[in-house]
Amino acid sequence: MTAEIIDGVKIAAELEEQLRRDVAALPGGRLVGALATVSVGETFQSATYQRRLQRLADRLELPYEHHALPAAATEQSLLDTIAVLGDDPKVAGILLLRPLPAHIRESSVFAALPPEKDVEAVHPENAGLLALGSPRFVPSTAASAYHVLDTWLDRVGEDRARFYENASIVVVGRSNNVGKPAVSLAYQRHAAVTSIDEWSGRGSRLGFHTRRADVLIVAAGVPGLIRAEHVREGAIVLDIGINPAPREHGSDVRIVGDVALDEVLGRVRAITPVPGGIGPVTDVRLFQNVVLAQHNRVPGLTQQADPVRTSR
Repeated sequence: MTAEIIDGVKIAAELEEQLRRDVAALPGGRLVGALATVSVGETFQSATYQRRLQRLADRLELPYEHHALPAAATEQSLLDTIAVLGDDPKVAGILLLRPLPAHIRESSVFAALPPEKDVEAVHPENAGLLALGSPRFVPSTAASAYHVLDTWLDRVGEDRARFYENASIVVVGRSNNVGKPAVSLAYQRHAAVTSIDEWSGRGSRLGFHTRRADVLIVAAGVPGLIRAEHVREGAIVLDIGINPAPREHGSDVRIVGDVALDEVLGRVRAITPVPGGIGPVTDVRLFQNVVLAQHNRVPGLTQQADPVRTSR
């Protein structure tokens, strides 16, 4: 079997056209409230994501601002920054770039985000609404994974509802902004779902779980974690990992996923590459959430339909 490599860049370009239409439908035909990202220190993952968002905002002329705090910044200084952005009427959405330094409690910062501006749905209120199936926002990365899968299913002629009702989905990784939302979205699609993390690799248990997957979603942050022996024949693999790896020549680094792409190509039905898979779609989905945030805060506007939800 030769896997199809799903072109996330093409899917993102199509979704970008929808974003343009969503923005044009706003009063005045433009997005007034900015997306504000906040980082503490700089990691490869956060810097890579921030640059992608800046490029997309520049290309579509969308309001965007980034607030970079030093790695030694205190938790209180981060909370103060969030409070200022929460009170700023020119900011529609706030995204906290992760990972955070070890001295900052993620739970405290998540709870400080204004729920109506928490476009990644990590505030306890928004996470709870997502878990209950009535989300204010659908976290962009998990939403993008299913959007990519839905788009691929449509293209190959598979009925979405029938596919999900018969699918076993295994999510590797339990982060609050990716792994856990991916599980909630699988439940909403009536799939059977298993949640594991990289520690399941101890005692050879990782493959025991992942080989059961019709759809394997990998967001563990461990480069090359999933190899040929971890996937079953004909599975669909969605790789969400963003990891730095040294190039063969020179001091520069390249981006690799959590899946050893070359090893699994001969076994799976379809797979998303890194880069060029889920990431480009995530960027557009995030700005769609910012548009939704503006709709939610302006009385009288009709809320846009969420293109990710699967109707029954």
